[in-house]
Amino acid sequence: MPDKEGSASKIRVRSVDELFALGQADSSAGERVKDVNISELHAFKNHPFRVLDDEKMQETVESIRVYGVLNPVIARPKQPDGYEIIAGHRRKRACEILGLDKIPCIIRELSDEEATIIMVDSNIQRDELLYSEKAFAYKMKLDAVKKQGKRRDLTCCQIDNKLKGKKSSGVIAEEMGESQKQIYRYIRLTYLLKPLLDMVDDKRIPFNAGGELSYLQPDEQEMLLRVIKAQSVFPNLAQSVKMRNLSRDGKLDETGMELVLTGTKPQQASIKLHRKKLNEYFPQDYSSEQIEEVIYGLLRKWSAEHGAEMQN
Repeated sequence: MPDKEGSASKIRVRSVDELFALGQADSSAGERVKDVNISELHAFKNHPFRVLDDEKMQETVESIRVYGVLNPVIARPKQPDGYEIIAGHRRKRACEILGLDKIPCIIRELSDEEATIIMVDSNIQRDELLYSEKAFAYKMKLDAVKKQGKRRDLTCCQIDNKLKGKKSSGVIAEEMGESQKQIYRYIRLTYLLKPLLDMVDDKRIPFNAGGELSYLQPDEQEMLLRVIKAQSVFPNLAQSVKMRNLSRDGKLDETGMELVLTGTKPQQASIKLHRKKLNEYFPQDYSSEQIEEVIYGLLRKWSAEHGAEMQN
């Protein structure tokens, strides 16, 4: 609709550089830094990164104690009230530890896809990230980039050109300094049951082995957890590949898992017949072979008489 000057109103689309200017307010878009009550700030939905009260958190606390919050939190309005943190979860926690009531924020109107991309990119370069943190972060960003590629109204021309002719995973791989295969290896970990994923994070299961195990069905992963607990063994890459292949062929069961992991079949329950007790029923001059023959004969007769009942 024409404005007062008669020209058509235009919606301003943020450029890539503006979108990723994490710590700067965009004055042309009406953004400014404002102090927000910490109680009004809520964590990003499904935030994949840990916020720990560790040594690095203490360093952040001391920095804020001395210099204040130098890099404002990025947040967006959250319905029905308050704000959703896009970047700055650790800064918020540090302020909580210090007992501060407010923290400087840039309130930015962002789509779900834009918010996800900024959230991931502002955290992914941190040191000592767990495999699981990267896995869920890459998956969230891949989903967001795919949606941006489909919804042109959410993307500026730079993003559109960036996606043109490339897979979304290729775009992410370039930005993250990883190969496409490595991006997919990380994302495969999100298909693991949490106890198995924890074992990958703890490096009890190798990273690449975790990727292979992610192709097992959930019930097969449950079986694997039982075998790991019972045998106190953890699968290596070769064993994980073998189990994946057995699963693909529909031949993987708990016995097979134990055989793959230990190299031996599980021992069957054994039954011992004591000669002293058997002597109560057999003449003393009966040999072991004769006793065995009688017992098997009785069992065959019992089986013939009760076979129908056993089948039912």
